[in-house]
Amino acid sequence: MEKAKKYILTTRPLAKTITEEAAMKNIIIEELSFIDTHAVESEAVVQRIKQLATDACTVVFTSMNAVEAVAAHVKNVPRWIVYCIGNTTKKLIEEKLSSAAIAATAENAERLAERLIDDGVKNAVFFCGNIRRDELPNKIRSEGGEVEEVVVYETEEKPSALTRDYDGILFFSPSAVTSFFKSNKVPKHTQLFSIGSTTAETLRKYANRKIVVAKTSDKNELARQAIDYLNP
Repeated sequence: MEKAKKYILTTRPLAKTITEEAAMKNIIIEELSFIDTHAVESEAVVQRIKQLATDACTVVFTSMNAVEAVAAHVKNVPRWIVYCIGNTTKKLIEEKLSSAAIAATAENAERLAERLIDDGVKNAVFFCGNIRRDELPNKIRSEGGEVEEVVVYETEEKPSALTRDYDGILFFSPSAVTSFFKSNKVPKHTQLFSIGSTTAETLRKYANRKIVVAKTSDKNELARQAIDYLNP
């Protein structure tokens, strides 16, 4: 007898190969975004990005959206020393800002801030979104460092009510979690998966249950982890 199909909802697009792998194991992956992001295109922000590209800076990225927004205006940044969260963001920096030197990565903002502090960084530029969390700049400032925050993208919530129950749901940002739960509750049998500890913390505010946290900060690897979890 054929096993009953299982359904996973991803709140961010995945590689086609991942959905194909899932289908081979009788798991259907559906996609629905709960946030929209767009780059800030104001003249002041664009000029500040271009000016910083000519300086020797320590810069921080905690999202792929920020990398995309900055890379749209600069290509060569030979004197940037970069700190970032996650392997996926690191790969995008290497692709879009290849001349930058990546000093370190971390799994969340707090640990990244600790790395900057340990490395003796006293001044950093934080390319971020309009609803960025406080952990990184607050921690650096608490140790006497200075952080210039340059808001290069904005996030808009897109709440949407689900039309089916899912066996698993993948979340990739705190903002997507907040938007999701404005219109939805999840059944007890639905397993929640998180890209990192910060997103998991937000999930626990809405769902008192086990949260499976990604072993790495790669969205496709989280999907594979969910597939294996639901198809042991």
